This record gives sequence, structure tokens and C-alpha cells, in this order.
Amino acid sequence: MPKYQILIEVVPRHLPDQSLPEQGRYAFAYTVTLTNTGDIGAQLISRQWNVNDANGHTERVKGLGVVGQQPFLQPGATFEYTSGSHLRTPTGTMHGSYFFVAEDGERFDVDIPMFVLDALSGGAEGRTLH
Repeated sequence: MPKYQILIEVVPRHLPDQSLPEQGRYAFAYTVTLTNTGDIGAQLISRQWNVNDANGHTERVKGLGVVGQQPFLQPGATFEYTSGSHLRTPTGTMHGSYFFVAEDGERFDVDIPMFVLDALSGGAEGRTLH
């Protein structure tokens, strides 16, 4: 088993009640599950997202933690959170990375694989694993 390994699972969904299509505003939620599948505990310090709409517009979002938290994941532990994003088009994608610091001081990034936001199909293109 690798020393530093975090499994990322993302499930997106469209929020029609918070969307205003006539104004070019499409709301989405996404639930992320992080599981430490490595041998050593690690703390999520920050995140970076690229939010892309169908017109080629990209918004970069950076910040400390997730939903106001910087969870520490022991080996085998899971942390789940739900957050949201808005697009100017009914479809788009998101991807990014998390920055972690392990118990032994090692710093590492974990890629968040690209997933699809789609208001036309309800927003979910299945689960994305990494």
C-alpha cells in the first residue's frame, strides 16, 4: 500500500430550483468523498478548482480547506462534504487538486479528476473516482 494516497470520489448534480436559465445562471452541487487509502495520516490544507463552462470560460477557485474545514484523515478514514458552483452555460466541467500534509511532514498534492456538470441530464454523469 502506498504511504500517501487519497481516493477521491465526486458525485455532481444540477440544482434547478437555484438556477435561472433565462439569466444564464445554472447551479450545481457536488459531493466529494475523500478516503485515505495510504499508510499514514494526512491533513487537507487547501484546494484549487478549475470551473469551465461550455463557452470556454474558466474560473479558478483557490482557498484553505473545504467548507471551512481542514480535515485530518487517518489511514482508512473518510471525509465527505457537499459544495456548489455556478455556470453561465447548462454544461461544463470541473477539476482541480487538494494539497495535503502528512503526519511525517511530507507535503503532497492529490488530483481531482475532471467531472461533468450537466443541467440537461440532471447534472450527474456518474461517479468520478481517482
